[in-house]
Amino acid sequence: MSFPQLFAYFLCQVLSIAIFARAILSWFPVNPGNQLVAFLYQITEPILATMRRIIPRLGMFDLTPMIVFFVLQMTAGVIAGL
Repeated sequence: MSFPQLFAYFLCQVLSIAIFARAILSWFPVNPGNQLVAFLYQITEPILATMRRIIPRLGMFDLTPMIVFFVLQMTAGVIAGL
């Protein structure tokens, strides 16, 4: 695997973990001033906000993190298969 492929694969994996962690944290009352929580929001919000403009909410459910997670995992799989 070349360096650009490896970098893209690693980036997809890190973003997937961050989105998963953010989704899990949304179930608990967390302090938004916490540095870890703020960091997770900073790195995941750009991609989630972009997808929220495309994918509508289903009532009070936001499926955007799940959809982005699956897209990132499929992208990582395609990159790994090259």
